[in-house]
Amino acid sequence: MPSSAATASMPAANSVDIAPYLSKFAERSDEGRELRRLPDDSIKDLKASGYIRSMVPAQWGGLEITPREFFQIQTEIAEYDMSTAWVGGIIAIHAFQIALMDEQAQRDVYGDNPDACISSSYNPVGGRTEPAEGGLMLSGRWGWSSGSDHCEWVLLGAIVAGEGYRTFLVPRADYEIEDTWNSMGLQGTGSNDIVIDKPVFVPDYRTHKQMDGFECKNDQPSNLYNLPWAQTFIRVVSTPAIGAAKHALRLFIENASTSSTDPTRLVGDPDVLRRVAEAENLIDQAETMMARNFDAMQEKIDAGEEVPLNDRVRYRYQASRVIDDMSTAVDLLFEVAGGRSVYTGSEIQNIWHDIHIARAHVANNPVGFARNWGNMMLGGENQDVFL
Repeated sequence: MPSSAATASMPAANSVDIAPYLSKFAERSDEGRELRRLPDDSIKDLKASGYIRSMVPAQWGGLEITPREFFQIQTEIAEYDMSTAWVGGIIAIHAFQIALMDEQAQRDVYGDNPDACISSSYNPVGGRTEPAEGGLMLSGRWGWSSGSDHCEWVLLGAIVAGEGYRTFLVPRADYEIEDTWNSMGLQGTGSNDIVIDKPVFVPDYRTHKQMDGFECKNDQPSNLYNLPWAQTFIRVVSTPAIGAAKHALRLFIENASTSSTDPTRLVGDPDVLRRVAEAENLIDQAETMMARNFDAMQEKIDAGEEVPLNDRVRYRYQASRVIDDMSTAVDLLFEVAGGRSVYTGSEIQNIWHDIHIARAHVANNPVGFARNWGNMMLGGENQDVFL
């Protein structure tokens, strides 16, 4: 159970209250771009709101909110700053995977601190493992570890010979963070490299086998953790784009109604009217589909049933489509946003860069996921276990 100090700091009524902090995230957006990581105060506010412990098991002081609520909040944060939503969501969602590990691993992370922060890099290419008694030795280099400067732990992917993929939970003392994040968008995510030069020991209980995640194995009393783990993580790197696109649309509409030259120019242009309608429709489709999919999965697990594999494959593809669709929405607006939008520091240009950089994440490339879904629809076998 959490310490009395941790319990005393929990948000009221086991809920996340993000509203008091949203404007502060917006105010710090430029600071985050300059620092190339989130300002410390933004991390403090994410903790104070309860968002960081959204998916932490209740026995450790967590809130166990529904995935739909979790992603609605992430979308709302992204309407003010996409980098804050990206980092906050990624750090918070890791609690879900840790909840699937051995209870001792959960205790190590959350026993004294339900607001503990964990970053990740799941790409196994740079990781090396060697067998050891009671666990494995781990070394290597991993990129794109968002929010790592603010975290006490990291989850790292690597291949175990003769077995396959595992995720390794590693404490801050066992790895270095190399400052590599010089990007043209999402600068505030601080997605630096994780480096382990000399092999470190990771006990078996601090690892998570990929197939255990695929098969939804866990010892939690809450139905929440019967949801396929990957269905939550794949959404955490695409959902911020929905909020960011909402932000871009709001900025565009405000500019159209407050233009200092000709307030009727944009309103009277049929092409602009079409673009605004299409952008809003793309945003609405993405948000509605996400809510529908999580509602459908929640209904299944509440009934004690498994989420059908065909649905998991379909949801996986639909999550990967979000960035492309939100890029289209923002492109529609940015192309006619006016001359001021081309200058460095333009808010709508910043959003354009953020969303297009998010497309570089492997989880946001829909090509392979479309092929897998089409293959399944035509009677083929599933080719993906991270869904």
